[in-house]
Amino acid sequence: MAIQYKTPEQIEKMHQAGRIVRKVLNRLGEMIAPGVTTQELDAEAERLCLAAGAQCLFKGVPGRGRAGPFPGSICASLNEEVVHGIPSRRRIREGDIVSIDFGVRYQGWCGDAAETFAVEPVGEKVRHLVAVTRNALELVVRMCRPGEKWSTVASTMQEYIEGEGFSVVREFVGHGIGASMHEDPKVPNFVSPELVRRDILLREGLVLAVEPMVNLGREAVRVTGDGWTVVTSDHLPSAHFEHTLAITAGGVRVLTDAE
Repeated sequence: MAIQYKTPEQIEKMHQAGRIVRKVLNRLGEMIAPGVTTQELDAEAERLCLAAGAQCLFKGVPGRGRAGPFPGSICASLNEEVVHGIPSRRRIREGDIVSIDFGVRYQGWCGDAAETFAVEPVGEKVRHLVAVTRNALELVVRMCRPGEKWSTVASTMQEYIEGEGFSVVREFVGHGIGASMHEDPKVPNFVSPELVRRDILLREGLVLAVEPMVNLGREAVRVTGDGWTVVTSDHLPSAHFEHTLAITAGGVRVLTDAE
């Protein structure tokens, strides 16, 4: 792994990008309601991003295989959609959960975050799914500090999620981030033989986009015919939260918060 550690000055620049991401996610959370389309959310995200002098990270990302470039500024994933949902004219309905993933590049540095919003009334199991996924990310924030091994953090997160009766998505994981959206290392939300062999030591200057993806049912997922949208194989709901986190001498700094 070619991990690129960041200086305090670079981390501060990433925090500026993260503030833009948070402003956009907060605004979209205010907009999400029955009748609103994910295309409308996408347009507002792009407007706010450009007004801040930033670039939307996801728009135009090349697709794999026959999939074209990603057409949206946000990923908008509803209910059984896990990640990479394409914004469209589909209208949000009562009872939906809406996962919004958004990233920007600002003055050469990236910020990336995601949040799942519940459109009440939602069922108790789904509400609990969203809460557990949010809690899993908060657990990571509390545990991250210099000298800790990522396998310890991932194991604790996995045990918590599975102990609540949910499953952790295996096929998609978090990542390093900096001047590029995706950098080394890969950051799984579970413990695998590969992680045990190539563990990640948290040290000052490491910046990670940590993003638990949690399914109500089984862990298995698949990509739909559009080449982008990832859905649960059993069609049960999934939730997704993400922060960009910087390891500092004093512990961890959340770069995509409101501070």
